[in-house]
Amino acid sequence: MLSNLKNVFKVHDLRNKIVFTLMMVGVYRLGAAIRVPGIDPLAVDQLRSSAQSSGGALGFLSLFSGGAFESFSILALGIMPYITASIIMQILGVVIPKLEELQQQGAVGQRKITQYTRYVTIALATMQATGLVFIFGTGRGTAFFSAAAQAPNVPLLPDGVWPRGYLIIPTLVAGTAVLMWIGELISQRGIGNGMSMVIFASVVSGLPYGYFSIIQLNKWFWFGLIVTVTLGIIVAVVFIELGQRRIPVQFAKRVVGRRMYGGQNTYIPLKVNQSGVVPIIFASSILLLPVIFSNVLGSGEGWRGSIAGFVNDYIVNSQNLVYISLFALMIIAFAYFYNSIAFDPVRQADQIRRQGGFIPGVRPGPQTERYLGRVVNRITLPGAVFIAFIAVLPYALLWAAGVNTFGFAGTSILIAVGVALELMRQIDSQLMLRNYEGFLK
Repeated sequence: MLSNLKNVFKVHDLRNKIVFTLMMVGVYRLGAAIRVPGIDPLAVDQLRSSAQSSGGALGFLSLFSGGAFESFSILALGIMPYITASIIMQILGVVIPKLEELQQQGAVGQRKITQYTRYVTIALATMQATGLVFIFGTGRGTAFFSAAAQAPNVPLLPDGVWPRGYLIIPTLVAGTAVLMWIGELISQRGIGNGMSMVIFASVVSGLPYGYFSIIQLNKWFWFGLIVTVTLGIIVAVVFIELGQRRIPVQFAKRVVGRRMYGGQNTYIPLKVNQSGVVPIIFASSILLLPVIFSNVLGSGEGWRGSIAGFVNDYIVNSQNLVYISLFALMIIAFAYFYNSIAFDPVRQADQIRRQGGFIPGVRPGPQTERYLGRVVNRITLPGAVFIAFIAVLPYALLWAAGVNTFGFAGTSILIAVGVALELMRQIDSQLMLRNYEGFLK
């Protein structure tokens, strides 16, 4: 293993890519520590202490911002607007024929889709920044914290939203644009996918404090159990991420002129977990909507108080059976939804037919479509149940341990292991290209 690690630094080009990626990640973490101008430091301290003492709905926002949201830094929005925009563009590509044509045009169409994704990202970042400034700037962000936490009483903008708030909004949008630019730079000049590396840096940065917070509570038994479960989750995630169902495809021989083409056998690799962490992002985003809706309505008597009470008891606080059940069911549902978009059996069957191929024992055409659809549905269920179990298991353990300072551990590990595996694949391919022994065997 050490010799293989030395090979990474022997390749000049690969070494420069790794150093550049680390430098960009360092710039991102530096930006996450720079606070936006014009906010009350006391309110920021109360916001951070409340967020750390209660995961709640704020944990999802803090996860993808690497803690930048808790300190209301210039990168407080994180990479979430770009992730949401990418998912929106992928879904619209199914219903809008123009976008579907661009997806089939290769690199040229992909560049246009990327440009549209940037525009949607800026629009989403503007809406999110405006909402956050008006909610937290006036001290109305208490609905984002559970009742057990001490909600911040001091607004972030003590003098009102005008004029400081209108300076903070473009600052947050500019921070998202810079973070998007950093991710694209990593993809072009570094190693790995830039956006994935930004997410990886965000989720990993919160893991040390999560484990340390359990030690601070003197719960050594639960600390050892959670560490053991974490190692088990890592092994399980690696096993599932590398698992795939290979559908054999055979191409018939054909004669063109004096040469014979085709006749080879190949396969269609279908991953057990094709959707990755996207269903968790979907489910967490949907569960944030009632919190925001309750925050806008406010609390009081009558139906408003009933809605606020239900959201505070069962949605904001993640340590209850209702939240865990809803979260797991929504992850499974969104896994099926995403796979139905990402893999189209009709298009795949048509592509196999055009290339002169067929699946042994299955007739081309409608029978191939039904066969592919049945196989995808069968392997989606274990993959969806697996990621739902991984996402929910830490909630159940922390609920049993009485620890509310370490939220989203399962999601963090799932993202971190997935990105690390993809990074190792790219490094391995670079080493094998230069006749070095790689990591994966």
